[in-house]
Amino acid sequence: MFAFASEFLDDMKRQLMSLGKDRYSLPRTYKRVSYAQEKARSELRKFGWDTLGYAESFKLPPPKDTIQRIDGKTISVEEFRRDFERPRVPVILTGLTEDWAANEKWTLDRLSKKYRNQNFKCGEDDHGNSVRMKMKYYHDYMLNNRDDSPLYIFDSSFAERRKTKKLSEDYKVPKFFEDDLFNYADSKKRPPHRWFVMGPDRSGTSIHIDPLGTSAWNSLLVGYKRWVLIPPNTPRDYVKPMSHEKGKHPNEGITWFRTVYNRVRSPSWPQEYAPIECRQGPGETMFVPSGWWHVVINEGFTVAVTHNYCSVENLHLVWPKTVKGRPKLSKHWRKRLAAERPEVLEIINSSSAAPLYNLNESSSDSSSSSSSSSDSSDSDTDDEDSGRCGIGGRKRRNDERTSGCPEKMHYSPNLMV
Repeated sequence: MFAFASEFLDDMKRQLMSLGKDRYSLPRTYKRVSYAQEKARSELRKFGWDTLGYAESFKLPPPKDTIQRIDGKTISVEEFRRDFERPRVPVILTGLTEDWAANEKWTLDRLSKKYRNQNFKCGEDDHGNSVRMKMKYYHDYMLNNRDDSPLYIFDSSFAERRKTKKLSEDYKVPKFFEDDLFNYADSKKRPPHRWFVMGPDRSGTSIHIDPLGTSAWNSLLVGYKRWVLIPPNTPRDYVKPMSHEKGKHPNEGITWFRTVYNRVRSPSWPQEYAPIECRQGPGETMFVPSGWWHVVINEGFTVAVTHNYCSVENLHLVWPKTVKGRPKLSKHWRKRLAAERPEVLEIINSSSAAPLYNLNESSSDSSSSSSSSSDSSDSDTDDEDSGRCGIGGRKRRNDERTSGCPEKMHYSPNLMV
């Protein structure tokens, strides 16, 4: 009887594997996806990726769109700085992508053909190494997966690789974000700052604050994203899932939207921490100011580009965090700024004299995260709570205390599939 039961279980496993293989169009997709999943989230080896059935059961409530939208073609840089960047107010800018080649070139069909055999980062293994997958397999996976929280392309080196760098020519940094002071640092020393982002329904980023006090912009070309942004002074315990809510996907956007989102929307949520919600559509550019908690989930297939940056308006926040988290970078960067942008030294000097907790109210409620970086050679820690940014900040089983965001903190070796 025992032998019969064992044969029965083996037969069931073969049937389930066959169903998985039959799901995809390309004969090698199942094998490539399975390898990437094993490397990216080894903790799901026994539990499985689609066990909870979120592909069928997860439904977002209708959006409460409470964000301000501004025509990016009519507002000036100074008006943007005065009304949004300086007071740190999130906003969606429209009309900025109308002349981008990405509108035509970044369709799912064209991307899957032009970059068919190019590898893109869709995760990290338990040692921080990048897990990459060829676009043809990821495209097949994206169209046909039923995973609870799918793999998500969040690639920071696309502009440096010979066969994918043309992607960086398909869009233009909007005028509001062109003056990135990190551009004065050596390109090999500055932190990763731009990402090509592509994912299916249910993929996304869990609640986090962007590293080193930077602000961010995110331009969406395909699909829709649901955003929730929560003020910087909100205590960490308010915005993170409780221990009993984390389950098998503690650092996934879908877990946040199934748990904390209900509390954020309830009448009992403190008004002093009132969230901003929105549904970002194609052609819209989201501005996320320094220090704001934010969480994103994709509604269907999405393609986007996002940058983190430092300007004269947030340098007073970025500088002390860089000194603390990336001391070697800060010394190099200061020399460059002194030579080429001496007018910002006053901001640097004044922010260096101020206590860090006064510069960003959220930092005292944020846990430490690793900022070891092959591009900066610093091994010090940053005080941001970056959660799982994209796919890179996977919580590791051997370090449950931290909420690092390696995707927005460091480059890492590759595991290609």
